[in-house]
Amino acid sequence: MVVDLHCHTRLSDGSVTVDELIVLAKERGVTALAVTDHDTVSGVSRAVLFGKQHGVEVVPGIELSCYDRARGKKVHLLGYYMDRMEKLEGLCKSAWLSQHDWAERVIDKVAAHYPITRDMVLRRAQGSANIYRQHVMHALLDAGFADGFFGKTYQALFQKKTGLAWVDKAYPEIYGVIDEVHAAGGLAVVAHPGEYDSFALIEELAQKNLLDGIECWHPHHSQGDTERGIALAERYGLLMTGGTDFHGMYTDTPRPVGSFLTPAGQLKKMKAWKAARRGS
Repeated sequence: MVVDLHCHTRLSDGSVTVDELIVLAKERGVTALAVTDHDTVSGVSRAVLFGKQHGVEVVPGIELSCYDRARGKKVHLLGYYMDRMEKLEGLCKSAWLSQHDWAERVIDKVAAHYPITRDMVLRRAQGSANIYRQHVMHALLDAGFADGFFGKTYQALFQKKTGLAWVDKAYPEIYGVIDEVHAAGGLAVVAHPGEYDSFALIEELAQKNLLDGIECWHPHHSQGDTERGIALAERYGLLMTGGTDFHGMYTDTPRPVGSFLTPAGQLKKMKAWKAARRGS
């Protein structure tokens, strides 16, 4: 099997629809993929159905932004195989409200420096559950004010703390988010720990028997990050996942679906882990 367990669609900050993602996966020879849109599972049912029609196994997923309070940093959590998704409604609604408020303030700041309108951004966000930086940058690109989605203009606007359009955003504490994922019947996997240096957090969670897995294979990981993730997973008996973190054209480096993969044996372990949790 060819398995990619980290893909985004237009429902969050990706540029392709759910249907297009499935077709692209099939054309690339990907036999199993996870739809992991940010803070929403609204595309999962459609993806599962469309995947069956096209011979692509779809793993229900989500990516949730969290906060590691002990270390004062952001962390991302992937949830897989939720079969009681209604349990995530409150968490997703809260995340939607936070993101929407953030976006409104960002658009006002950007409009103070560039002659673009709110409607321009909203049109580029059509089909998404919310408004993201990519939609703002898309409007700036179309208006001729940006050199790329993640180039100099992006850095000038969104550089942490100093960017012209920087707006702080609050995230839920990761312990509570893990509880929500487990309540929904899902597996909790720390996403791309090399990107946010989440390794110490992983050890803490693993020692408390709260974590199910680590995303070891990711485009933002160095070889050292991957090796460190694998070592931690083996030490604590955790699942290991990998994925492209596919966003379509909303990326700094072209990465088609299937560029980064999960070993097929790990997918089998995920299914067994899920079955054991369901049985308990």
